[in-house]
Amino acid sequence: MLATLGAAGTGGAQGAQGRVVREWHVGLTAALAQRDFWGAELGLGVRPGRAGAGQTRFAVAVAAGDAEGTAGVRVAGSAQFVLRPAARAGASPYAGLGLAFAGARGVSGGGYLAALLGVEAAPGTQRGWFVELGVGGGVRAVAGVRWRRLPS
Repeated sequence: MLATLGAAGTGGAQGAQGRVVREWHVGLTAALAQRDFWGAELGLGVRPGRAGAGQTRFAVAVAAGDAEGTAGVRVAGSAQFVLRPAARAGASPYAGLGLAFAGARGVSGGGYLAALLGVEAAPGTQRGWFVELGVGGGVRAVAGVRWRRLPS
């Protein structure tokens, strides 16, 4: 998955370069788990497909923050399905499956299978809000803004 993100981020094959939507996001995240977590999240994603309208998104996210009074981190990678990827107005639901890791200073971290459901505003535009709810090492919620580089 990281190789896919890396290839798309650097242009990949020249023939596919203009067909990939590149995404960045920033958000606030909370996870209710054995050790509750609150923090800020940064993420990257790519949506390959015809004219950037592919329904598949590969994404990674890293969140850093507080895990019950100590420094904590959550890292996740997922493959997602975007229902209306070219929508220029309104909201589009999406769902995904992936892997996550959560850890905190002085505590053993753990890896988890993760599932998520989300809604994002106008995925066919350059910027929109998103909200996401998931499970994997606890119940996780994220709200933020996603920026996109659309194909020319």
